[in-house]
Amino acid sequence: MPKPESRPKICDYEGSNYRTDFWEGRGRQYEDRTERSVLRRILPAAGKRLLEIGAGFGRLTQEYHMYEQVVLVDYSLSQLQYAQQQLGRSPRFVYVAADVYRLPFRSGVFDAATMIRVIHHMADVPAVLKAIHRTLAPNALFVLEHANKRNLKAMLRYALKYQQWNPYDLSPVEFVELNFDFHPEYIRRELEKAQFEVQKQVPVSFFRLGALKNRVPTDVLVAMDNVMQRSGLLYAPSVFVAARAVGETPDHTGQNGLFVCPETGAELRLEGDTLISAANGQRWAIRDGIYDFKAPLD
Repeated sequence: MPKPESRPKICDYEGSNYRTDFWEGRGRQYEDRTERSVLRRILPAAGKRLLEIGAGFGRLTQEYHMYEQVVLVDYSLSQLQYAQQQLGRSPRFVYVAADVYRLPFRSGVFDAATMIRVIHHMADVPAVLKAIHRTLAPNALFVLEHANKRNLKAMLRYALKYQQWNPYDLSPVEFVELNFDFHPEYIRRELEKAQFEVQKQVPVSFFRLGALKNRVPTDVLVAMDNVMQRSGLLYAPSVFVAARAVGETPDHTGQNGLFVCPETGAELRLEGDTLISAANGQRWAIRDGIYDFKAPLD
């Protein structure tokens, strides 16, 4: 494991009003519905255990109803607390506050994972994809959404010399600190390097313009977007990728024990509301039903 000071910076939504500032009542019904529609086409009819990375306040969690268990991971404890209030407490939902670079899970315990509206905050994409792959069983589905650097608006702005960065260059562009846009080919190559087999890339949210959303009914925009999603034209602001985990990865989806120490990978034992590492005695808190792996207790 890398030392804490060497790890990439984390975009922390702790205590933010992300739900109300960005989603609820903010005119993003079109974006929400198009994302749900593509998920419904990609996801299978049934599954065992899904890892939702960057679950936030649980906006999309109910879309994973076909899985027996959903593990919600987010760096923000407060976002998870809201998700827990809405979804309830049951063995079907497991709430985990953790750093995606140090996922606290055994290898091969998930047969699916999703990462929607998250990777654009990640400074080290290869490290993130490697960490996710380790947790997945053979042939597990991975649904990744990324902000598209090569979108129509960026292409036009670049042609008119209104922006300096090149949308056709494969390198990620950081337009604001910890906010990245990615070229679809860059993401495809990094997934393959991390031992994922890319099966599908779907462009989403072609009509993400305020002028259009204010004038055209949402039902119409969603229907139009559903048609464009099937075009394969990767010029939309967002791209969904469906991939499968390949290479050396175990199948531990039948195991009940999920967690290992995120620092050492060692076994953890439960004592009250604390998980204790067998390797070094580090203690990790369980806070009102939420597993907190952001930092050890001591």
